[in-house]
Amino acid sequence: MGLVKPTDLEILRFLAESGRNNAVNISVSLEKNRSYVNTRLSALADHGLVERVGPAPNSGLYELSEDGRKLIEGHEEGANSVDIDDFID
Repeated sequence: MGLVKPTDLEILRFLAESGRNNAVNISVSLEKNRSYVNTRLSALADHGLVERVGPAPNSGLYELSEDGRKLIEGHEEGANSVDIDDFID
């Protein structure tokens, strides 16, 4: 499953600003459907941009991975830096 612009970037930015969080909070903040956000979080995890974190394996809590952090930092620096397309297999 590929990545979706701009939704995936919005989710990554939210996690960068808020720290670890769950789909419910993300969906409310971004005014997106919770089911859709869950789908996008799974895709972002498949691409290594977010990681599912505890306390329980299925807690639904996510945080940015190192690659996700690099993407957001690079995207904010301008056009000559990292793009989300670089993470599509």
